[in-house]
Amino acid sequence: MMGEPGPVRPDGATGTLPATSAELSQLLTAVRRGRVLTVTGRFREPRGLLVRDIARRISSNFCDGAAVVRLSAGGGVHDLVSALGRLPGMPFLPCGTASAASWLAERDMLLVLDDSDRLSPEALAWLRRLLSVAPGVRILAAGRHPLAVGEGRVHRL
Repeated sequence: MMGEPGPVRPDGATGTLPATSAELSQLLTAVRRGRVLTVTGRFREPRGLLVRDIARRISSNFCDGAAVVRLSAGGGVHDLVSALGRLPGMPFLPCGTASAASWLAERDMLLVLDDSDRLSPEALAWLRRLLSVAPGVRILAAGRHPLAVGEGRVHRL
């Protein structure tokens, strides 16, 4: 948008998105209409910057907003559920991964996974189950490779 500074980085500086306005428009539409979208590319920061900006722009389209999770090494199911429970504005999730999936099944939200390559096979299986029981949950991921949780769109930087 004209007159707005670029996206804000974690260090407070503004930056330039690694996508044109036409690409950004296509990505916003893809997130609204699809269940899973992965932004792939060689470098972590441009991917993460783009998905965080998309989440900021589109969170109002979801009743429960957007939850942005920056994944760390390990990337297990319990790590993912714990990270979700620690997000600002996110209520404390029930203990246990089955309870968390049940709670999320009732939500209309965008789940953003930054650095999704760190997810374990068990976490990917949990996300597949989550998508099957949570029709209102959409996933936007950033990683070197497409998120392996079913059919989804891929945008390569």
